[in-house]
Amino acid sequence: MWDSGAVIKRLFIAIFSCLLFLCACQTTPPAALIKKIEPKVALVLGGGSAKGFAHVGVIRVLEQEKIPIHMIIGTSAGSLIGGIYASNPDSFQLEWSAYKIDKNDIVDISIVYSKIGPVQGAKLEAFVEQTVKSKKIEDTKIPFYPIATDLYTGETVILEKGSLAKAVRASSAIPGIFVPVVFGNRTLVDGGVTNNIACDVARNKGANIVIAVNLQKDVKDTDITTVFDIIGQSFNIMMHENSKTKLRYADVVIEPDTKGVSLFDFTQKKRLIEEGMNAARKAIPRIKELIAQ
Repeated sequence: MWDSGAVIKRLFIAIFSCLLFLCACQTTPPAALIKKIEPKVALVLGGGSAKGFAHVGVIRVLEQEKIPIHMIIGTSAGSLIGGIYASNPDSFQLEWSAYKIDKNDIVDISIVYSKIGPVQGAKLEAFVEQTVKSKKIEDTKIPFYPIATDLYTGETVILEKGSLAKAVRASSAIPGIFVPVVFGNRTLVDGGVTNNIACDVARNKGANIVIAVNLQKDVKDTDITTVFDIIGQSFNIMMHENSKTKLRYADVVIEPDTKGVSLFDFTQKKRLIEEGMNAARKAIPRIKELIAQ
């Protein structure tokens, strides 16, 4: 015979357990026990040759406002400024390095290589090598991803290992002006050819807040007198156009006023840094809002 008392007891225990479970599910845990999930912020720095000094001003404001940067993606001039900062995240030191850069530090015209590009790029590589503390891409304090383009296949190449100085040189090798760079088993030119503002790369690397700095909002230029000017302006127009689709991946787009700055115009550093700071300050409320969310 079955024991009716035992059955009722088991049934009571089962019902009581279910009630406890339901109560536990409906109870809100104390705020102190809820772990806050920190956002992963990416800073994406676009190309623009001498206009890249504006990146310095942007970074200075982000640092002043204590905006965390968990990765930097840089193309061309963005790879130069981004690489220096990723190696040593100190905006004052970055600004000092920027003021030290002279046109002659990166423009080394060579007759030997004139058939494939009058500027060799060895000086640019040497400057980065002497300036950065982290000699390899994978050793930077902030994860850093310089962007280049495979000259033979047309692929966007994310450089993740190897010489930081050589990667910056490859990312900055404007076709027709700089000699292409052999990096590993690839021949590379400026990343701006295919991906000037690589916000899509930031997303693929796990960023959930993407801050993009676009130096090519206004590419109008009527002061074009040399072959360098023609190539540079043509390249600016190309980067302006290919950036449009990539900027859709950005949460915040910072666009400093860089009008009137030509390819190798190193005389407007102060103005460009100030324009970068002004543009960044306008974006700070939105960035902080996203981080708080």
